[in-house]
Amino acid sequence: MTRTRVLMTVCFCAGVLGALCSSLVAWKAGQLGLPALLDVRMAPSLTLSWLYSRLIWGGVWGLAYFLAVGTLKSRRHWARKGLLISLLPTLFQLLVVYPQMTGHDLLGLDLGQFTPLFVLLYNLIWGFCTGVFCRILWGRG
Repeated sequence: MTRTRVLMTVCFCAGVLGALCSSLVAWKAGQLGLPALLDVRMAPSLTLSWLYSRLIWGGVWGLAYFLAVGTLKSRRHWARKGLLISLLPTLFQLLVVYPQMTGHDLLGLDLGQFTPLFVLLYNLIWGFCTGVFCRILWGRG
């Protein structure tokens, strides 16, 4: 397998691990009632179906992360690039998933006024963790 394909696989796996971290934070925040403090109705239950879809999407967005670190010259600042790439799934969720796939308003505002803030926060956690895991899994290569 070429190094490019190996890095692509590493990015997918790092995206899955980043999604696991983000999902656990979102679940724990919901358990602690943090979204409810700001009148946001986002308290997921930790079920396999909820977690599985988030992990797969995390891996898919990890492939988008590959575009930021795919070339040899761009393999620096892994976590920073993860934070930047995390804006893509944030925009996708707020502009496509909420209004078109789940029937919520644009930006998910019918779940609460601060829903976009929580979506952004959870995706920033995904991006940071994806960058860190990708760097760890890739090593010095």
